[in-house]
Amino acid sequence: MGLDRINRVKAALGLHFECPVITVAGTNGKGSTCAYLESILLASGYKVGCHMSPHLLNFNERARVNGDEAKDDLLLEHFATVEKARVSLVDAPTLTYFEFTTLAIIHLFSKSNLDAVVLEVGMGGRLDAVNIIDADCAIVTSIDIDHADFLGGTREAIGREKVGIFRAGAIAVCGDPVPPQSLIDYAEKLGCDLWLQGRDYNFLGDKQQWSWAGRQKRFSGLDCPALRGANQILNASAVIAALMALHQHLPVSAQDIRNGFALVELPGRFQVLPGQPTVVLDVAHNPHAAATLGQGLEKMGYHPYTYAIFGAMADKDIAGVIKPLLDSVDFWFCTDLPTPRAATAKAISERLVELGVAVKNGEDGGIECFPDPAAAYQKALSKAGEGDRIVIFGSFYTVAGVMAYRNNQAH
Repeated sequence: MGLDRINRVKAALGLHFECPVITVAGTNGKGSTCAYLESILLASGYKVGCHMSPHLLNFNERARVNGDEAKDDLLLEHFATVEKARVSLVDAPTLTYFEFTTLAIIHLFSKSNLDAVVLEVGMGGRLDAVNIIDADCAIVTSIDIDHADFLGGTREAIGREKVGIFRAGAIAVCGDPVPPQSLIDYAEKLGCDLWLQGRDYNFLGDKQQWSWAGRQKRFSGLDCPALRGANQILNASAVIAALMALHQHLPVSAQDIRNGFALVELPGRFQVLPGQPTVVLDVAHNPHAAATLGQGLEKMGYHPYTYAIFGAMADKDIAGVIKPLLDSVDFWFCTDLPTPRAATAKAISERLVELGVAVKNGEDGGIECFPDPAAAYQKALSKAGEGDRIVIFGSFYTVAGVMAYRNNQAH
């Protein structure tokens, strides 16, 4: 894998941007960070393109222009343009699904007369398809162990992959409170304008309000963002740093920032659905994200019983994802997922047993297996009392399976 193939097609397309581009990488918090940037910039009256991945229910979620998902016919037009450019090349390169679709979405943005573009990295940074575009501002949200087979098994090694999105002399923001030295060294080598949390900016806050202070600028009395979860102020804080660093190109006011944080929406990130029993959706699929989910669940108040619906990819640290939630969950509903990459429900149940979760026989099984997330959700609904809680987490497929089922029931 490398960027040579996709760069050849990019060159054939003559792809470039006149407006500022913000690229976001990191182990967790990428989606939230992109959603905050988009929301604040839209509140400021800018025309914004936002590319996020993966999608939950519709591919179109990956390409938003001015807050609206791109329509099928528009996407198809740019798919066709990319394919035409690809086959025009001598010894035409093959592209992966992610490379092809990313190229099409970026091409769509380049033709949409935008004021700003926000791009979420798929995995890593250095070799990710999004990295064909030079970012004016690169944000690394957090660095933890995930995709270790591709990115390395240490934070230093993973940091080196993430910082591949940094560009010489451009803005670089790190939201991780303890950045690996590899990130700092690389930014200094490139002469980046590096913003580090605790050095160049910081935040203080409680459950109600928080404040932010950075180079020559401070904001006080900020309301907590509309996205819930233990690390959201951490993500929001890095977003303010990026916007302050970009203020000459994309000025935003304190009120725009407040409005953006208040109006932001992002499904599947500690999303608590209205009604009873309490239903929580979270795409936490690595140990770092699961620990954050666990903290969020602990802060929610008392629920007699918590049912967890969990499905994950086979290459994940499944035991590491489960461990932070062992004290919060009473019943585990393991589910198969509609992809060959997924761990089976049975394999997940075996991890749970290894971690000491008891398999109770009869109606009140501590661990049960299901063929799909919808079946697990139906069972959880039938068993849960009004005051109980159902937590759906793990792979995007797990959360999407329940969301799709709920949407079908609503129609």
